[in-house]
Amino acid sequence: MKMSELRGLNPTELDRRLADMLEEMFNLRFQYATRQLTNHSRMRDVRHDMARIHTLVRERELMEVEE
Repeated sequence: MKMSELRGLNPTELDRRLADMLEEMFNLRFQYATRQLTNHSRMRDVRHDMARIHTLVRERELMEVEE
């Protein structure tokens, strides 16, 4: 997921995407613990996408404060 894609989303959609990613990360960790995870790089990708969403949310919060 790219930042340009995320910038076009409203806060509700961002929250929903973040919730979906948290659920996916839970499932990936469960698969990892039970040694069923085959694509380990997916954990990294989901973690980075979550960070991108958190960054965008924080940027928007700071823009609101400045105005």
